[in-house]
Amino acid sequence: MNIDELTPAWLSQALGRQVDDLTATPVGTGQIGTCYRLALSGSDVPASLLAKLPAPDPGTRDLLANVYRTELRFYSLIAPTVDVRVPASYYSEMAADSGDFTLLLEDLAPREQGDQLAGCSVGQARDAVVNLAGLHGPRWCDPTLLDVEGLQVNGPEDASLMAELYGPATDIFVDGLAALLSDEDVVTLRRVVEIVEAWALARAERFGLVHGDYRLDNLMFPPGGGDGVVALDWQTLSLALPARDLAYFLSTGLSVEDRQAHERELVAAYHSALAAYAVDGSPLAGYSLEECWEDYRFAMVQGPLVSVFGCAYGTRTERGDRMFAAMVARSCAAIRDLDTLALVPGQ
Repeated sequence: MNIDELTPAWLSQALGRQVDDLTATPVGTGQIGTCYRLALSGSDVPASLLAKLPAPDPGTRDLLANVYRTELRFYSLIAPTVDVRVPASYYSEMAADSGDFTLLLEDLAPREQGDQLAGCSVGQARDAVVNLAGLHGPRWCDPTLLDVEGLQVNGPEDASLMAELYGPATDIFVDGLAALLSDEDVVTLRRVVEIVEAWALARAERFGLVHGDYRLDNLMFPPGGGDGVVALDWQTLSLALPARDLAYFLSTGLSVEDRQAHERELVAAYHSALAAYAVDGSPLAGYSLEECWEDYRFAMVQGPLVSVFGCAYGTRTERGDRMFAAMVARSCAAIRDLDTLALVPGQ
């Protein structure tokens, strides 16, 4: 579907309410799809909502079909079963044989998007990790997640393929952003290439829903401070060690100094929020704070992994280059501070 097809008549049918008129305004850069804010008038309709649509090019939309399908599957099947704050979904539908889809979501204004380049405050980080526990806790090690189409714990073939791609991606990243990288961080990036396959396969006994890109640009914060962050962009949802989200967010979102000073208390806040979902007999009931801390240390590889792939194979921009360089600098510092690579089997 394209924006011209979102007529008042179509929206009336999709929402089950009478829409008399609408105004569509583009939102965002549209790298993997398009997004519009729809201002509505009618009978008992939201004043505004967001419409997420596929990329205009048919070839691109079909190439990204599985990415689109993952996000729609999250809103329709997964979101009602977890406690993480996300936009309300008004409507979602996708063609069975192509990448054509329509997703209508709550407009989160006046919440404000986080700024990955600038980083966040310790208070915002605490709000975000407590919210993250609402994704991980309710379905921690839930075997029924393995029955959901498109969700699986990565096996040896997946890890081997990722490692095969990650080395060349690191070369592209280092060559392209050389002026923005320290020699120390380049050494750390090269060491991650050596261990990434073993890292991807380790600690598979603890799995859960993982956002995969839980970072500031994908979070909406209440204006003026206070709790209530909302998470967006669920195209990278997967099953993996839950601490990957935790480590990725804290290492890339906080300044190195703030992370060093506050990461213990922030991991403890996340673990305390998890405890609300620890029912008797569940694997989460025996998950100690010390185990959580060790998983956090181990999971730090997620920072360079996602940053390198995102930069190497995404659309390059000036802000994007500076953002990915900052994310790598922060996460590589965390890897060194926490001696992460020593925790990988075989090291």
